[in-house]
Amino acid sequence: MADYKVLMIDDDEVIAQTTCEYLNMFDVKTAYVTSYEAATEFLEKNLVSLLLLDINLGDKSGFDLCRKVRENYDMPILFISARTSDDDVLIALNIGGDDYIKKPYTLSILLAKVKTVLARYEREASAKNNSAAKGNNDLSEDIRLDTNTHKLMVKGEPISLKAMEYKMLLYLVENRGRVVTKDELLKNVWDDEFIGEGTLAVHIRHLREKIEKDPKNPEIIKTVWGVGYMIEEAK
Repeated sequence: MADYKVLMIDDDEVIAQTTCEYLNMFDVKTAYVTSYEAATEFLEKNLVSLLLLDINLGDKSGFDLCRKVRENYDMPILFISARTSDDDVLIALNIGGDDYIKKPYTLSILLAKVKTVLARYEREASAKNNSAAKGNNDLSEDIRLDTNTHKLMVKGEPISLKAMEYKMLLYLVENRGRVVTKDELLKNVWDDEFIGEGTLAVHIRHLREKIEKDPKNPEIIKTVWGVGYMIEEAK
């Protein structure tokens, strides 16, 4: 996988290319794509720290892409659009956007915003990893959560986790020894009022399939019926 600081997604190739070239001039490694499909494919094959996302993507919507991205990734998303209505801004921020930049924009100001957001994001990620590293990330004798690679180590072999699976498992590990309520997970992991308990249950099931000997009778992520989930303190 290649590692990019920024991916710009805009169906206006001239704007996308010009912005991409400008950011690269200042050592902010940037790529661009011009469609919803190209964006999802790029994210599957590369590591990206920040998205610059237009709302209008031909026959697709940047809003839809934002929702899709938020299912699996937690990088900052800055919307860039010629649409200036308050409704568009509110939708963008409520579905997971971190900022809304109106076209036309000044490249130097955009660069400053991008650098500021990247620096804050990288500080927060480092703090979380350092905090988790100080604790006990062993889930069992054979299973450990690696906070550097965001992978599960099962008997020494790495198992990839989707971004949301990692965030959920890390939150449960950081709060091991107490019951984490469903509402707490929805608020602190998703931060999205539109996600329901059904989606939460699906992610828990997928995690159990990766870490439990018998997912139907879990020994690591235990259900506290009617309340939530917990991982017990390490013995």
